[in-house]
Amino acid sequence: MVARPPVAVVVDRMTVDDLAAVHEIERESFSTPWPAHAYRQELEQNKLAHYIVARYGDQIVGFAGTWLLVDEAHVTTFATRATWRRQGIGERLLVALLDMAVARGANEATLEVRPSNMPARRLYEKFGFKVVGVRPRYYTDNNEDALIMTTDPLEGRPMQERIARLRGELAARPDIEIGPDGLPVPRPHRIDAAEGSPETGADSEAERAERAERAERAEQAERVERAPRIIRPSSVSRRSH
Repeated sequence: MVARPPVAVVVDRMTVDDLAAVHEIERESFSTPWPAHAYRQELEQNKLAHYIVARYGDQIVGFAGTWLLVDEAHVTTFATRATWRRQGIGERLLVALLDMAVARGANEATLEVRPSNMPARRLYEKFGFKVVGVRPRYYTDNNEDALIMTTDPLEGRPMQERIARLRGELAARPDIEIGPDGLPVPRPHRIDAAEGSPETGADSEAERAERAERAERAEQAERVERAPRIIRPSSVSRRSH
């Protein structure tokens, strides 16, 4: 068998028909997934909620959502199917979320993330999110704190230039190559660091781990020095990133 032609991934609004696939990705992505009825309630009853999916043909390969609260777009959930990670799906979803936030008049975007979730943090930082506070013992599965990350003004020049640049980089990327098994072919060279995988190189695993640990210690020290404000858990935020 030969590889299938490259395909384009399309970002679209989430519908009730997508929920079975969304639940699959939810369960494989989060230690505390939402119950099966939660997304249906969000789509049908919550006027503040806006959810999108990434489609490859009739397959859902990722999803994300926000609550638009006055002038703030709060990212409630974000996940990519495991077999489709490191293919730029997360970046496509984030561009779409930010575009939607701007179109609906949001001034900034915000989210919570685990300090230990470095792949997600690198992705959010690439899109201009910065740590502005902490929610102590936020995650119910292990009582880990949550870092609060917020963007600069979405309609400001720095964020607009950042989003335009990232959109251009996405447009310039080759289409995802699909193998005979219907799954993306792993990239042999550099993988997008923002989606959690280091560049290939000569460093040993131990050297990479040591370098990552040093960077994490330095970042923790910097956060302590900045003394971010302590914010109590919000009722609108999910506990799963």
